[in-house]
Formats: sequence, C-alpha cells, structure tokens
Amino acid sequence: MSSLQSAALARVKPSATMAVTAKARELVREGRDVIGLGAGEPDFDTPDNIKEAAIKAIRDGKTKYTDVDGIPELKEAICAKFQRENGLTYKPSLINVSPGGKPVIYNALVATLNPGDEVLIPTPYWVSYPDMAYLAGGEPRFVHTTAETGFKVQPADLEAAITPRTKWLLLNSPSNPSGAAYTRAELKALADVLLRHPQVWILTDDMYEHLVFDDFEFTTIAQVEPALYDRTLTMNGVSKAYSMTGWRIGYAGGPEALIKLMAKVMSQSTSNPASISQWAAVEALNGTQAFIKPNQKLFQERRDLVVSMLNQANGMHCPTPEGAFYVYPSVEGLIGKTAPTGKIITSDESFATELLESEGVAVVHGEAFGLSPHFRISYATSNAVLEEACSRIQRFCGAVR
Repeated sequence: MSSLQSAALARVKPSATMAVTAKARELVREGRDVIGLGAGEPDFDTPDNIKEAAIKAIRDGKTKYTDVDGIPELKEAICAKFQRENGLTYKPSLINVSPGGKPVIYNALVATLNPGDEVLIPTPYWVSYPDMAYLAGGEPRFVHTTAETGFKVQPADLEAAITPRTKWLLLNSPSNPSGAAYTRAELKALADVLLRHPQVWILTDDMYEHLVFDDFEFTTIAQVEPALYDRTLTMNGVSKAYSMTGWRIGYAGGPEALIKLMAKVMSQSTSNPASISQWAAVEALNGTQAFIKPNQKLFQERRDLVVSMLNQANGMHCPTPEGAFYVYPSVEGLIGKTAPTGKIITSDESFATELLESEGVAVVHGEAFGLSPHFRISYATSNAVLEEACSRIQRFCGAVR
C-alpha cells in the first residue's frame, strides 16, 4: 500500500512547542507536579472591553460569512494602527486579515513560492518557519546567528546567504525564541543589503511589537527603509499584546498584488477568519490601549527575575533579551555531564528530557529552534511559578556531575 502522507508533509516536523505543552498536560493528568514553560501565550485574560465587543457582535447577529480576508471595519482599524504606531501608510486594499499570524505567513508563502525557491530564515527561528516553507514547496535556508551577536543577523552573513533563488527573508523582531530585537540602525544595515537584491521579498513578523523593555524603541523595516515598502509584508496580530491567542486573528500590510494572491489562497482554503473574532479585534485596535504599558512592565519584571535566577544556575548562561516573553539560555556548560538519573546529557534535547524527568519543569530544547545547545523558557506566567521553576532548574543543575 502506498504511503498516505504526501511528500511535502513528509519533510515537516510537528510543532515542538505544542508537543512540549501537550506532554506537560499529560503528566499533570497523571498526577505529576509539572510546571509547563513551553507555551507562548500571555497568562492575562482578554480585556473586558474586547470581550464585550464580541458579545455585542453575537447579539447583533454578526455571525455570517464575511469578506474572505477581513471586514472593512477591521481593515480600517489596521490601517489606523499602522499609521499611528509605525508611521506606515496603507489603504484597506493593502491589508490581509487571516485566522491567526501563522496563516498570514503560510498564505504568503503558498501564494508566491515555486519549487526550489529559497526562504532565508535566521537562527534561532520560530519552529514553524522552515516547515511552512517546505509545505509551500520552498527550501528553507538558514542564516546563523550567535549569542555574541545578540542572536541578530549580521549584514555580511545576510549578503552571503542570498542567492539568485532567494525569494523571501523572514525577519522576526522581537524574536521567538531569543527575545532579540533589532534597533533602527541594525534594521537599516540589513535594509542596505536587501536594496542590492531586488528579487528578495521581506516578511517581518512583528507579533511581539508591544513587548519591548528598557526603553527599547520598536521599529519595523518598511518604516526604517521606505524603499523596501513595495516588497515588504508587515505582519502582526492581536494575540500577544491583547491576550487574544485563542481568538485567532493575524493581519498584514503589503503590496496589493500580494494581498490579492493571499486572498485567493484563503478563498479556497480557510475562507474568512471568525466574524466574532474580527469584531473583537476592531475593539482591540480602536479601543483603550491603557493595559499595554502595565503588562509590559510586568513582563520586564519577570524577565529580570528569570535571567537573574538562571544565571545563578551551575553551568548555564542566560543573555538578557530586549523583548517578547522568552529567554534562550545556553546549556553548553552541562553537555557531557551526568544528570541525577545517571544519564549523560548529550544535547539540549536530553537536557530538557532530564529536567522534566527529575524536576517536572517542561521547556523546549534549542534544536527545535535551529540553534543548540540552548533551550527556551516562556516567562508568560506568574512570578511565583517562575521562581519555583527557576529554583528547580538551579537544583537540577546543582545535582549534575
């Protein structure tokens, strides 16, 4: 019998972050005391004004199909957001609304990639980027970064990675998993490289825009270099800043030809995002933004707590990220040593396995993000939980021989 699985899907790995979260939940159901630090979602509830807008939409009967890539009211709200916060001018015909940030990226790649087209992806990367490139028929090509460069692509490395087959550069700032965020000057240096290669399109994943710390000023590449505006897809969403992960609304601004192609993909796949979620997102973008700063302050306190405690753990080094709600510590100092179970730690994956086994702390190993030996912690949970988790990590590292 021939294989049921397509050749394209055979190249794809399941999401490591979702796998870790599922494993942690399973152990909890079995009665284990597990702290899951795998999931990338805020622990805050969706603000009440946004919930009320959704309830009103239901009561008003706004429960039918909508335009395939977003209601006019939401597209207008997105245009206003881009202008207000990013200095980018878009009209509604240049806006796509999808059922989450992931589909924005996937639809853009499906709409534009031909077999053999290359997608440049800096490491460490969000786990879904390479597999979406594979599913869309493209070839992921990795641009490596290091902790020494703050996990940020250097212009010379970007230049060296571009080939005649390069179609896209995926740029995520602040980054999942490292929390690294590019300054205006750093983006300008990358833009100077991209200006020399007019065949390369840029997709900027700005999902963590509002989670930056220490007075860091967020900018996005089309804002920094207007000459790239016509080949940049600026992607964002309501999931992180507005605690709306489950509502599934992502959006992007880009050239009209690309936006039309993405709508064409949606017309034959997902159709429109949920109507209720769209009306909630209108309120998110147009309503009060007063809770964003206090949330940002809380996340910064959590970052500082986690970085401080992890840097006190034996054999571990944890850089201080500029944004998002992740840290990406190195476990290089623990490789080759013996865990409390008696097993040798041979990789960041075996470190994560042994940590879960010994101390009940679930983290995502760095290999899943394309850069070892590291692991990712999401600190989108309470200070008390983070203190307990970091104490357990310290205890585990202290018991490694």
